[in-house]
Amino acid sequence: MIENVVRFIERGVPPLEAAFRGAAQIGFTIVSLTVSLIAVFIPLLFMTGVVGRLFKEFSVTLSVAVIVSAVISLTLTPMMCGRLLKPAAESEPGLLARISERGFDRLLAGYRRTLDWSFRHQRFVLAVGVLTLFGTLGLYAIVPKGFLPRQDTGVVLAVTEAAQSVSIPKLAEMQTRMAAIIRQDPAVTGVVSFVGAGTINTTPNTGG
Repeated sequence: MIENVVRFIERGVPPLEAAFRGAAQIGFTIVSLTVSLIAVFIPLLFMTGVVGRLFKEFSVTLSVAVIVSAVISLTLTPMMCGRLLKPAAESEPGLLARISERGFDRLLAGYRRTLDWSFRHQRFVLAVGVLTLFGTLGLYAIVPKGFLPRQDTGVVLAVTEAAQSVSIPKLAEMQTRMAAIIRQDPAVTGVVSFVGAGTINTTPNTGG
């Protein structure tokens, strides 16, 4: 939004009129971009499992941030541009702006030289692009893939199950005896034991 308003100001349009023109010209673009971004993040809210737990807050935060950003871009930003920006004839770039402009000019000149070189060596550039494509496909087939990295943490999870009619005190007693037996193994460094329904066990006659 600011870039579009400044573009009109640089053409000699007064700041307030430039703010109106810039907002009217780019308003639909901002709305469409906002809807597109929200459409990407909203499905994460309905995902289950580990992915859903990891990205639920992430998707909500980004969706709200995008909506707030769009509202500010369509309301507050044009108003501040019309009030704070100066006409092109009155604006004088400061020292930081001049230094930045020189850096951008050098970057543009370097990009122009590399672009000219690329056009002079089109076959080489196309060959590099094709090799990069095939290399990417090869790495995709070779490199291990997974949402979470696979690693051996040394944790073993076991679920115990008793009769349906077992009481919680009896189940706790049997679970304690089982944990004591496991602790006797010299390869075991620690045991965590629990009984009853929870995130791992779905029925009250089980333990972990």
